[in-house]
Amino acid sequence: MNRRLAHSFLTCAATAGWLVGAGGVALAQAPAASGPLPPPLTAQPADAPPPGAAATAPNPSDADLEPQVTITRRGTDTVEEVRIGGRISYLKVTPRIGPPYYLVPTRSGTQFLRYDSLDFGVRPPMWQLFSW
Repeated sequence: MNRRLAHSFLTCAATAGWLVGAGGVALAQAPAASGPLPPPLTAQPADAPPPGAAATAPNPSDADLEPQVTITRRGTDTVEEVRIGGRISYLKVTPRIGPPYYLVPTRSGTQFLRYDSLDFGVRPPMWQLFSW
């Protein structure tokens, strides 16, 4: 029974184009089809822009990407307004008493969300036990 099963496996493997050896089964590659070859690649100069780059908008200068900070005093609070590219990135409010907090605009830009820090990572619970 085992010989017959092994013989039928070898017959199927041979018709499927598999190579059967002592280590196991491997697939044999079919010969390449003869047809027209693709055109050879041409070398481009090192300073040439990538294809399609001319159709895209020009890159903003580094001065446009630098944050512009405006510091104002409102009552007893100090407000730092940070703009990048002309849009408000966030507001940092530092009250006279208490820790500073941040106001970050929503995607629509019509509302602000309040955060205690700009670190959005994992925050373990921490309580202030003593203060003097």
